Amino acid sequence: PQSLMEVKFGGKSNVGRGGMASKCAAAMWAVENEVSVVIANGMSRTSAITDIVNGKKVGTFFSLETNEGPSVETQAHMCRMGGRALAALSADDRAKIINNLADLLVKETDSILNANTLDLEAAKGNLSDHNIARLKLTQDKLNTLASGLKLIADSAHSTTDQVLRKMEIADDMILELRSVPIGVLLVIFESRPDALPQVAALSIASGNGLLLKGGKEAWHTNKVLFSLVQRAMEEFCPPTAIQLIASREEVADLLKMNQFIDLIIPRGSSELVKNIQEAAGSIPVMGHAEGICHVYLDEKCDSKKARRIVTDAKCDYPAACNAMETLLVHKSHINGGLFHTVIDDLKQNNVKIHIGPRLSNLLPVAPTPVNNFSVEYGSLECNVEVVDSLQDAVQHIHTWGSGHTDVIVTENEDSAKQFRSSVDSACVFVNCSSRFADGYRFGLGAEVGISTSRIHARGPVGIQGLLTTKWVLVGNGQTVEEFTAGDNRKNFTFKALPLDIPPLGKEGDNPEDTKEAEATKKPEVKASAKAANKARS
Repeated sequence: PQSLMEVKFGGKSNVGRGGMASKCAAAMWAVENEVSVVIANGMSRTSAITDIVNGKKVGTFFSLETNEGPSVETQAHMCRMGGRALAALSADDRAKIINNLADLLVKETDSILNANTLDLEAAKGNLSDHNIARLKLTQDKLNTLASGLKLIADSAHSTTDQVLRKMEIADDMILELRSVPIGVLLVIFESRPDALPQVAALSIASGNGLLLKGGKEAWHTNKVLFSLVQRAMEEFCPPTAIQLIASREEVADLLKMNQFIDLIIPRGSSELVKNIQEAAGSIPVMGHAEGICHVYLDEKCDSKKARRIVTDAKCDYPAACNAMETLLVHKSHINGGLFHTVIDDLKQNNVKIHIGPRLSNLLPVAPTPVNNFSVEYGSLECNVEVVDSLQDAVQHIHTWGSGHTDVIVTENEDSAKQFRSSVDSACVFVNCSSRFADGYRFGLGAEVGISTSRIHARGPVGIQGLLTTKWVLVGNGQTVEEFTAGDNRKNFTFKALPLDIPPLGKEGDNPEDTKEAEATKKPEVKASAKAANKARS
């Protein structure tokens, strides 16, 4: 309210003690002095004060600030409805939306970079160098982003409503397992505005509704990018299928809305991910807390490969979660030329090196010691330690790693095989940089994030990680009783069928179509189809 005159009071309560007008007058005095106030009934709940401090909607809130747009609950509800409309679109239409967005990223480059400049100016002195690197967009980044979106558009044709498994469970009963969208995703990301169009494209391709919450440090850039997403969608489906959440406080409310949100994907610092995991309640959270990636130089490694891989893994983009944080070196290299050459390469790239305790004992003068092997530097800084064997390297990775991406450099096939099978990480590489752990470089077009969990999706999560399944059973009036009682009870057949056999009720609907389809079938598929049709009858 702007004044006490705008506050309307109801009838006198039978249980109240009076004085509400005085309370409201005091609240308005506080508001006029730029202090917001909540008036709540402390008799009906013992935790009223802590509930208010924790952001719960208790009592009446007095503030001069106005909320623009719908509530987050309304946004989440509209997202659910819009997501269903998006899922009902044809694959061609979803691909067109994504291609439109890719074209707009190139066409509106100047607008995007101008907004990004505002964010970068505001970030000076407030963000670390590696977070500023994540925040900054360039024309090359936008072109690469647009290319990735084109790949996602191409893959939109093989996502939802795909038959993954087909079985005849009994005469005239066909069971199918089909791919479907998860529903509504809540994606929370920090610093990196390029995540917004990537995640939006993956959500569109997979038919999921999407709630986006970017960091305040990228607010201007995110607003422009979100407007482009809306423009790309407007011709095909309600733009409410993808929504931008404005404030951090609204996220706390969203984390309780399991009736609208099916999966939460946090992208950002380990602190962000852990906070979301703790607050999410019954809504599943997919993501990784840290990117502690290792490169191990095996006893039988190629020195040229080792130097290129180590330098790239640490220096190409040190702020990335797939950058090397610890270099493990087999003891045979310590007194040879490779170890000193690799260390010199890192130093020439201004990498600050922390030496592990075992390696420190072998060096006449040790640089800065390692404080913690479980740290994600996110900058030109890394740990270096010596190991006695491949087994020791694997044990070190399992002890200190985060299960993200780990690399071996070796020319020994047995060592490579053992490393691949022993290291329990989402991505395990042989003779290449850890920086390849990326949705675009995996041919996924982009990623919503990299998951180190063991359920549903692991590693770079593209479109397939945003899908789930449903079973579809088509019968002809059967009941369970027919299969359990009497001398003439029916039997289950459980026959696997080729995926291209049409479901019951589809065959013969158009004789000409059926003849044409039969003529183009491969002989072995045609034979399988005849066998299945015979079984049905």
